[in-house]
Amino acid sequence: MIPWEKIDTAGIPGSDGELRLMRRGKEFSIMLGTNELMNSRLSGSEAALATLAAKRIEEVGAPHVLIGGLGMGFTLRAALGAFGGKARIVVSELVPAVVAWARGPMAGIFGDSLDDARVSIRETDVAEIIRTRRSAFDAILLDVDNGPEGLTRKGNDALYNASGLKAAKTALRPGGVLAVWSSGPNAAFTQRLGGAGFEVNEVNVRATGKGGGARHVIWIATKR
Repeated sequence: MIPWEKIDTAGIPGSDGELRLMRRGKEFSIMLGTNELMNSRLSGSEAALATLAAKRIEEVGAPHVLIGGLGMGFTLRAALGAFGGKARIVVSELVPAVVAWARGPMAGIFGDSLDDARVSIRETDVAEIIRTRRSAFDAILLDVDNGPEGLTRKGNDALYNASGLKAAKTALRPGGVLAVWSSGPNAAFTQRLGGAGFEVNEVNVRATGKGGGARHVIWIATKR
């Protein structure tokens, strides 16, 4: 078997954690300690984050979309296909090295998605964008950390607590959707979404998107 090779490391702003970009042949992995955060072979649930949200707002002709977390670009590429040619898509990535990896070692995975005229990349905390916008987005897609139970950075919890959900609701247009990816279920988060005034649909999705792999959870929360 081909051994894993460490390509690069990157610190996480506001945390003592360090990300590692690993490669084995054509396969890539982003690791935090012993935890694999994402793998280039497993894209199904991240892509579903975009496609499920797009179905909820399909009547919007030119949607304005915010994606929290670039990762390996699975959600971005799915969003480009799902939201249409008139969409505007803002991708917020906290770790600058992740953007550099997308344009460097992992460029083959990303293709031309980062250069699409519909896309703008912001190297900043997605929470800052959310807090400074009012009725700006038709969809907010969050694939930040491990979901509502933070793993990489304590500050990410602010996205998923009551005040964070209130800010997300404020940043959405009427009928807009907040879509949240998680590695597993979280009953308390489901309740918080309802308490924040969202209409909530919880969807189980396989990691591979083809009926195999781990079960991940996506919340589709619509602003009433």
